[in-house]
Parts: sequence; C-alpha cells; structure tokens
Amino acid sequence: MSQHARNLSRRAVLRAAAAATAAVTAETLAACGKNDNQGADANGVVTLDLWHGQVDLGKAVIDSLIAAFNQSHPKIKVVGGGGGVTADSMLQKVTAGLAAGSYPDIAYIFGSDLASLTKSPKVADLTGQLKIDDYWPAAKDAVSVKGKVRAAPALLDSLCVVYNKKLFAAAGVPAPKPGWTWDDFTALSKQLTNPAKGVFGTGWPGVGDEDTVWRIWPMIWDLGGDVVSGDGKKVGFDTVGAQALGTLDKLRTDKSLYVDPKPGSEQLYQVFLGGRMGMVATGPWQLPQLKDAGLDYGVVPLPTYSGKPVTISGPDTWTVFDNGKAKVKAATEFVSWLADPAQDIQWDIKGGSLPITKATADLPAWKKHSAETNGLDVFVKALDTAKVRPTITTYPKISEQVGQAIAAVLLGKQSPEDALKQAVDQCNQLLAVPS
Repeated sequence: MSQHARNLSRRAVLRAAAAATAAVTAETLAACGKNDNQGADANGVVTLDLWHGQVDLGKAVIDSLIAAFNQSHPKIKVVGGGGGVTADSMLQKVTAGLAAGSYPDIAYIFGSDLASLTKSPKVADLTGQLKIDDYWPAAKDAVSVKGKVRAAPALLDSLCVVYNKKLFAAAGVPAPKPGWTWDDFTALSKQLTNPAKGVFGTGWPGVGDEDTVWRIWPMIWDLGGDVVSGDGKKVGFDTVGAQALGTLDKLRTDKSLYVDPKPGSEQLYQVFLGGRMGMVATGPWQLPQLKDAGLDYGVVPLPTYSGKPVTISGPDTWTVFDNGKAKVKAATEFVSWLADPAQDIQWDIKGGSLPITKATADLPAWKKHSAETNGLDVFVKALDTAKVRPTITTYPKISEQVGQAIAAVLLGKQSPEDALKQAVDQCNQLLAVPS
C-alpha cells in the first residue's frame, strides 16, 4: 500500500466497492489460499496466511512487523505472502477465494469494501475483541457494520487543502487560514487563475468515480445533510446537495477549475506538483511527493459553509476470516498487536498512515516526525472532525449516481438542481430495495 508508492490520488482507497469476482484458477487459489491445517499444528503453533497487498516501502514495513511479531509470539506464525496481488485487486481476489472455499486468515480490505464483504459468513465478527474505544472515531466507524465490529483499522487518513505559496504570492492574495469559507475558496480560486500562464485556481476529478465523489461528502455534512437518512430508506442530501454542486458550478463558470478527464486523477495532481495549480484537496499520502518536488506549500483544513470544521477519512482495514476458532483467535491477536502504539508508530512513519489512536499521536517519535513534515499536524488535527462514508452495501451504487451528477455539473451538461434531482431519484430507488 505504501502511500509513497501509490498513485498520487490514492485511488485504491477512494474507489467505490464492487463485489466483483476474479478469474482465478483453482491451482492459484490452492497455492496462496488458506492452509489445510485450520488450527494449531502438533507443536501448538497456529499459522496465519496474510494477504496484505503491500508493495515497496509498505511491504518492507509490514514484513518487518511480521518478523517482530513472529519472534515475540512463538505460538503464532504469520506468513505474509500477500496473496500474490496488490491492494487494488484484493477485493476481487478475496471474493474469488471465498467462492472457491480457499481464502486467507487476514486480508487488507479497503473500508469502502467492508460492508459488501461482510455478506459472507466467513468474515469474522470481532465485536468485543478489540480495544475499539482507543481508535479515532473515524477508524472506529469504518470497521463497524450494522453495530458490529467486522475488522480492525489498518490505515487512517484525512482530507485537507494543500496550497502553493509561490502562486499565492504571485497573485498577491493572502494564504487561506482555518475557518475559511467555500465562498473564500471560490474567490481565491478565481484570483489565482492565470490562463496566460496555464495556472488554475484548483482542480477536481471529473470522471464520476469515487475519487470524484468522496470530496463532496464533507460539503454535504457541513450543510447538515448526510449520505443516507437516519432510517436508511432514502438519501440524506436531497435538500442540501444543490448548494454543494452549486459551489462546483461556480468554480466551473469562473473558469478557475481544472477538471481531470481521466480515472485516477494523476493529471490533476501532476498539474499541482508542476506548479500550475493554486490549491488542491488531498491527503497526507501526498506530502512526500510535495517534498521531493521542492514545492513551497502550506496545509489548511477544508473550507466550510457553517463555520464548523468537518472532513472525511477513508480508512482501510485488516479483515479477519473464519478458518477455525484457533486461527480467528490468533489473527485477532495479530491485528490488535499492530494497532498498539509501539507497532502503529512504525507503520505510520514508514508506511504513510496517520496514527490509529491518539496514544500513538502522543508518542515523542510521532511528534518529532510531525514536526519534521510540513503540514502533517493539520491532517492529524482534522481527525477530530473526520467522518466516514456509511458502511452499507448500497454505498457503491449511491456513489455511482452521485458521481454522474458531479461530472455532469463539472462538464456543464446539467444544472446543479437537475443533476441533483436525477441522482436523488435514482438513489432513492436503490435504497427502497432491501439489501
């Protein structure tokens, strides 16, 4: 997963869940699936098959943690082969494994995929088994489905605005500060835009994928709305969605918005890293690239309509699968160990996550790391107001409809009101069908 090695958009985390199956042969599944021995061996050792999907720095960190765990827990042996796939492909691989009856003991699952995956009875219920109250609220919510704890948090992030100090100085406008408004954002975007130099005020993904959608939820929450209503029978953004879409339409009509036409948003972030975009909403995973690019940047919380800060987090999870009681117990011990500050701090600093718990954030090592990384403290502080997308099976379909609405507005094909009405009607039809 390493944030350093991921695409700049971290699209793997942001994409919508899809309960797709993969064309994986039985031979491959047998080679990297669950062990025949579903409990302890003759020596009382439980072997766990971990599909982590990590590459480069992320793989190096998780491999070192696995080695440390195995050394300190002689009765448990974690094998981190990763299942032969990256985190991007984990859902498909795990889904295929579940269908074939050959699946791991633990897998790295994106938070947006968890609810769909829990339809399988093979996903273990960890309620009462983890120190869940120690987690940041966003992490706690992300691993909870229908009131039960169905995974452990693996990675935590938040969304803030990064801005180019050089472009602000060139435009002669003051840098944004906490408490700024969306009106401030649109006004600054217009002032920063310089067509003659190919400079845009800001940018937004325009293909309608989850990277397009997740950015609008803080705006909806800030306006008092939600993804779905409290009873889950209809959407919760029907009365406020037009205002949020109207902000995007204002940016479009001002010609201050770069709309990325390709999936993944790589072009959007390359424009920003190239010094031709004043502001961009992004997460802590991009800070290493900013440093490498030598960009003089600042970080501020997202703008607000209400004056009360709110942001979004897209946590990933360690999901445990039921291959027998002995394995579930051992797997739970391992994922709990990973969340302890002594291990969490290693994953956070080297792997690119924000601290899973406030206890980790209070460690001297994290404070030193934060002090040495410009803007990182802003992302951590944002966790106090971070919310997550609902862990419901219908979310991917809701996201698809909202994504189409956002793209229609960004491209000037529909008014905010018309785009919203169409999305609301489609989503309400989806929510009317019991899941």
